[in-house]
Amino acid sequence: MSSFIQQLIENLQNTGIIEAIAVFFGILSVWFSKKENILVFPTGIVSVILYIYICFYGKLYADMFVQFVYFAMSIYGWYNWTHTNGVLKPRPVTKLNLKSNILYIAITILLFFIIRFILNQTDSDVPNIDAFTTAIFLTAMWLMSRKRIEHWIYWLVGDSISIPLYIHKNLALTSVQYAIFLVIAVFGYIEWKKSLEKTGGK
Repeated sequence: MSSFIQQLIENLQNTGIIEAIAVFFGILSVWFSKKENILVFPTGIVSVILYIYICFYGKLYADMFVQFVYFAMSIYGWYNWTHTNGVLKPRPVTKLNLKSNILYIAITILLFFIIRFILNQTDSDVPNIDAFTTAIFLTAMWLMSRKRIEHWIYWLVGDSISIPLYIHKNLALTSVQYAIFLVIAVFGYIEWKKSLEKTGGK
């Protein structure tokens, strides 16, 4: 444990300005998501663009790919959160039924195998865990863009796994970011649940 903490401190001391800015906007974005604030998308886009650069040099190719997907989903989510059935009207929080939940779990598993296969063709040294977190985050981002409450559960799982992953990749500040994400996700789920109950969303 002491060596882990020492590594974390050393990595934090070597954190670059680009990673620091990306982390700041990433945390800001998740905070806005928790509050159901539309600023979740522009702040998230800034973080995404910076992480494309960071992941490339960290050889986290699946994570780099997912940042491009995040960018596209952020544009879509920005529109979707402000429109309901094509009309300029804020979209309420909704939840998935059992059939849809099973479907998204199956899609996530399928994504994992596809991404892992692709990563095994690269020089990635963490293909399994990189593929797993990427699959989870892709599903989470899509569900968030649709304002489905279950997206918080996917973030919780992915954030928990990402903390040691980024420590391993010497991106300590990013691992701290995911620890903060983990805490925000817990409270985000609670707040969205209250919003769901208030609007009677389905």
